[in-house]
Amino acid sequence: MFRTALRNVLAHKARLLMTVLAVMLGVAFVSGTLVFTNTISEAYQKSSAKGLDQVDVAIRPEGRASHGDTLAKQPRLTPALLDKAAKAPGAGTAIGVVSGFTAIADKDGKLIGGDFQSQGGNYWGTEDPRYPIVDGHAPQGQDEVLIDSETAKRAGYKVGDTVRLSIDGPVLTPKVAGVFTTDDGNVAAGGSLALFDTATAQRLFHKDGSYDEIDVKAASGTSQIALRNALDEILPKDVASTTTGKQLADDQAQQIAAATRDLRTGLLVFAGIALFVGTFIIANTFTMLVAQRTKELALLRAVGASRRQVTRSVLIEAFVVGAVAAVTGLVAGIGIGAGLRTLVSRFGGTIPDGPLIVSPGTVATALVVGILITMLAAWLPGRRAAKIPPVAAMGSLHAKATAKSLLLRNTIGALLASAGVAVILYSTTLNASDAQGPMGLGAAILVIGVFVLTPLLSRPLIAAAAPVLRVFGVAGKLARQNSVRNPRRTAATASALMIGLTLITALTVMAGSLQTAIDKMASSALKADYAVTMANGNDLSPDVEKRLKSADGVIATSPLRNAPSRINGETEFLTGVDGATIGKLTALTVDAGTFEVGGTRVVVDHDTATSHHWTAGSRFTVSYEDGKRQQLTVAGVYRSTEMMRGIMLDTATLAPHQTEPSDMQVLVKTSGGATASAKDALVKALGDNPAIRIMDKKDISNRIGQMFTLMLNMLYGLLAMAVIVAVLGVINTLAMSVFERSQEIGMLRAIGLDRRGIKRMVRLESLVISLFGGVLGVGLGVFFGWAAGELLGTKLATYELILPWGRMAVFLLLAATVGVLASLWPARRAARLNMLTAIKSE
Repeated sequence: MFRTALRNVLAHKARLLMTVLAVMLGVAFVSGTLVFTNTISEAYQKSSAKGLDQVDVAIRPEGRASHGDTLAKQPRLTPALLDKAAKAPGAGTAIGVVSGFTAIADKDGKLIGGDFQSQGGNYWGTEDPRYPIVDGHAPQGQDEVLIDSETAKRAGYKVGDTVRLSIDGPVLTPKVAGVFTTDDGNVAAGGSLALFDTATAQRLFHKDGSYDEIDVKAASGTSQIALRNALDEILPKDVASTTTGKQLADDQAQQIAAATRDLRTGLLVFAGIALFVGTFIIANTFTMLVAQRTKELALLRAVGASRRQVTRSVLIEAFVVGAVAAVTGLVAGIGIGAGLRTLVSRFGGTIPDGPLIVSPGTVATALVVGILITMLAAWLPGRRAAKIPPVAAMGSLHAKATAKSLLLRNTIGALLASAGVAVILYSTTLNASDAQGPMGLGAAILVIGVFVLTPLLSRPLIAAAAPVLRVFGVAGKLARQNSVRNPRRTAATASALMIGLTLITALTVMAGSLQTAIDKMASSALKADYAVTMANGNDLSPDVEKRLKSADGVIATSPLRNAPSRINGETEFLTGVDGATIGKLTALTVDAGTFEVGGTRVVVDHDTATSHHWTAGSRFTVSYEDGKRQQLTVAGVYRSTEMMRGIMLDTATLAPHQTEPSDMQVLVKTSGGATASAKDALVKALGDNPAIRIMDKKDISNRIGQMFTLMLNMLYGLLAMAVIVAVLGVINTLAMSVFERSQEIGMLRAIGLDRRGIKRMVRLESLVISLFGGVLGVGLGVFFGWAAGELLGTKLATYELILPWGRMAVFLLLAATVGVLASLWPARRAARLNMLTAIKSE
């Protein structure tokens, strides 16, 4: 039986090729994902560990919880604490670390390093072991700065050049005192690092003579644990906590692994989808192969082979096919992993140098996935073939499914589909966080139910195409009959395409509806022409609003200032605004009272008011961050938006209680509206600052929607793999169907159907099957998009379902294109069959 199975594989190489390709693509996706994520994870872990070579123990401020109405302040690491740490038993050297956001502009005035990867810090003394200087000298005073060698290379800076940078708004123009090398992970990822002398860094980053961290290097012969124990004995417990360098490296390694794990999981989901689609192809292929060899298998049964041996022979074929696909997929996956790393670098990302990681786990996963998926998909056709009695097989009495089996299949499919719809509808009544699991389960059950029902659905849907097919005469009529001749085969072929288009349509419906909701949110919440923020989302210096207020054409400004407070024993964040102008800059709906902000009168969003049982006119006591208390009055209750929420009070009331006031953003209204000249005036007022982003309503909408658009494009690219596998499935099914119908095609040629008619028949059959899968996919996608939108609507008040009719038409056109392209080779093969040879075939 083993030799028989191998002979069958070698005898059907061409027919198994598409199955091998389908499995190979899925395995390549899986192994490529594992190679890529393992490679970048290993590279970043080694880079971050190398960057901690000078740290044996890190001392950090100890967080302190708030109690009652008292706000606890973060303890500070003082120079006295630094001296104490440096004199601890076993301590070698101690360095005070200061860090914060620092945006560096290139020579064209553009931000280097991206929004969140631009960092700044302090250079310790005249020679800092953390940052070896390769050119120039240590920075001295506020007019000198060091920049990392990668940034200097990218921007073309050299020692002595003037560089434009910003910490929290105002532009600084120090000279480059020197260039240093670093293993900092942000720099390795394409970011930038600027270093000032310690006093300048403390002033720029608002540290008031303190440090963010103290790094202690152990003396020779002292272990990290021993040094940590010594520091723990002398440091005040409520001010500082200690962590060994090894623990820091381990923590960073875990964070990097967690970040790559999310990426890996996302990519593997799409690899799983491609493999799931591939199972339809495998099952279809082996079903047809087994059907073509029914008499052969019956003869084996007649001469003594058992059912298990017949099933086992089919599984051996599947094992060989799966092994070939897994090995080739692994090799292709290694190439994909290397290509992805190169692609990331080409698009501006930077990955630390390191070898390509092909772990034993990756190899094992590729082999197991490829072989297991193939054998599981082939098991049912093999088992079904083994159950056919030899006499029945010899007489082909098994060819048609019984009414009982079809009734059972349709009943099971209807129950599964109904259960899936019910679970999804139930999920829409839950809140978004609780509904994700049930909705995913319901979607999976519904897809399986529709797949089981597809043979039943194929007849009426394909019959609907009959009027169009009549235009093509005999070829069209034959194509329709061939499409419904074997509903199970048609179902399996169409379902592969259905799954890909279901996901693509659902994502498109959600993305289009979400973008419309974001546009409405930006236009309805604001009367301001511009919102001014830091590029990385950090707070702005109050100096920014002062500069904007004096800019040409500006008629109103207001900061949005965030400040912690304690109310009724709970932490609440206050939003400081300019009470005199905030009404001119926002368009919020007031449900009760008036939108009046000034003195001790505040406005509160509906959710906050409900949680505290406040109404218009209610009074409450607030404890500010300086510990002082004040009674405030609720002047009005408004409806929150994604941009505006919480307790709003006048900055004149809030500012005296803040030691370091800063603004989240500044709203600006100009006399001429949002025009190019108005924006230029604001840019000029801020000194062409690379770190500040000035956005009109459209920019705000695009900024929020940009993430979803980028994600959608990535998902389209990933789902393209499933569509490619589905195309292979259509090609495979048609090619094997042509072989199976060789005698019939020969007879058609003999009675007058020319080669062009044969080609047209096969192409129309492929087109009908593909469009059938496309209609099912678009229909399911719209339903899933609606259901997911119901959950988004609970979080986004402006959300409403928008059906992208144009995109859906494109998807159906894509399905038709898939059908036409997939039919080219099978149609050509059918047309070239020798009619006499075909008639004599069995």
